[in-house]
Amino acid sequence: MSDPSTPDPSTPDDPAPVYAVRDLTRVYPGSRTVVAVDNVSLTVRRGQRLGIVGESGSGKSTLIRMLAALDRPTAGDIRLHGRSIIGVPERRLGFLRSAVQLVFQDPRSSLDPRMRVGDIITEPLRSRMMRHRSDVPDDHAARLTEVLEAVGLPADSARRFPHEFSGGQRQRIAIARALAPRPEVLIADEPVSALDVSVRAQVLNLLNDLVDRMGLTMIFVSHDLLVVRHVCDSVAVMRGGRIVEAGTTEQVYQRPQEPYTQALLAAIPTIRFER
Repeated sequence: MSDPSTPDPSTPDDPAPVYAVRDLTRVYPGSRTVVAVDNVSLTVRRGQRLGIVGESGSGKSTLIRMLAALDRPTAGDIRLHGRSIIGVPERRLGFLRSAVQLVFQDPRSSLDPRMRVGDIITEPLRSRMMRHRSDVPDDHAARLTEVLEAVGLPADSARRFPHEFSGGQRQRIAIARALAPRPEVLIADEPVSALDVSVRAQVLNLLNDLVDRMGLTMIFVSHDLLVVRHVCDSVAVMRGGRIVEAGTTEQVYQRPQEPYTQALLAAIPTIRFER
């Protein structure tokens, strides 16, 4: 199996990798040992849109939690711009927290219902200011206005609470919060699976537009190959904690090699019209 994100080595201007993951394993011990991620290696390059696809329990969410240093691997290495994040204490992970932001599956649980939207979105800016012990804070109000506009929400949204918004609007708020500290990498964990079908395409189109305009690298996790095809240029298919197939999105869609990938594609619903 080829690396899902390594370009042709003959290309003279290959960008250096943002993430380099080698032999990554995560085992959860207990009465029944669970191998959530099993010897995974991959490379993510600047500007890439990598989709990680698999059914529930395939290990995809565990993998991205380790990429974000929210979980520690049992074995293997993760490097962000050549710098290992394994075993680094939280107080020394400022370089990662500034560069990588996450958008979670359900905005109802990821947004604090007691906070106003403006405070939710600027919270990462305040955290960064505290980490850097800066005496001169960024212009949070200006950045708040910028990101609200970027995600298509009016400026007066800042004064309201999350429960006053629809599901699609709450996910736009979550995206705005992730964008506020100007990250390089956006990790999106099933960001549309909790939304109504009618608004999924809107949020996916928004992500596409933001990644283009802001020059982001995106790692997009989903169980839905159709969704990944809409936003990603490459894909890694996971099963049982392993990457079983990888390549460009069109290669995997048009010429799937693994029976598991073929089964995922066959499960995509199609609309048939009666004559």
